[in-house]
Amino acid sequence: MFSEFILNDGAEFNSDLNVPFVPSDELIVESMLDLAGVTSHDFLYDLGSGDGRIVVSAAMGRDTRGVGIDMDPLRLDEAREFAASMGMDHLVEFIEDDFFNADISRATVVTMYLLQSINLLLRPKLLTELKPGTRIVSNSFDMGEWEPDDRCFAAGSHIYKWVIPANVAGVWQWHTQDNQQYKIALSQTFQRISAKAWMNGEPVEVIATDLCGSRLMLTLGDADNARTFYWRLVGEQLQARAGETGYVSATLI
Repeated sequence: MFSEFILNDGAEFNSDLNVPFVPSDELIVESMLDLAGVTSHDFLYDLGSGDGRIVVSAAMGRDTRGVGIDMDPLRLDEAREFAASMGMDHLVEFIEDDFFNADISRATVVTMYLLQSINLLLRPKLLTELKPGTRIVSNSFDMGEWEPDDRCFAAGSHIYKWVIPANVAGVWQWHTQDNQQYKIALSQTFQRISAKAWMNGEPVEVIATDLCGSRLMLTLGDADNARTFYWRLVGEQLQARAGETGYVSATLI
């Protein structure tokens, strides 16, 4: 089973491999929470939660609700005792489950200290089950060709952050209040966007694109006559960002 080879909040394999449990450094834990921007408005899931220090630290320092998922009953008992001793058991819970099967859809933040091979196996689940905008933070191991959106270095460890991107691939059209007709064809690899655009049926340069969660920014035109559009994917529409005027929602064609 996959979870036999998972590094928890400290490095732990199954007992047959004779590798001891090694708790994460406190600085690494706080750096992970800082990089994710964890607040009291978040719901944090820690995959391979070990002794529970990540979810308990988030609860203690940031009033964050959290769930730790682990396969080891002894570690889960230790985590529950730790949370109770810190007076945080009203904010956190620990469940025994294989996180490949667990429902993590409520998460706004996911933390992990796993092997890269496990990260890659988890990647499809994370991309399909988590809502756009959910932040993922990994201690030490990346996600292969899915490039991180941010990273830092703490206590000898690289820490990586990703933001789950919305699926905006397709051909979109919209018009502006000055009767300009736009069409753009978007292709997508994770959060990276490539695009071709037309204005009034004529090709127009795509100067910049940026996708973060469900928010998409497009700058079209040229250096002397550029126009930037700010969108948010809602259902099957790209809706103009609050406060933006001059253009309508874009629709798929």
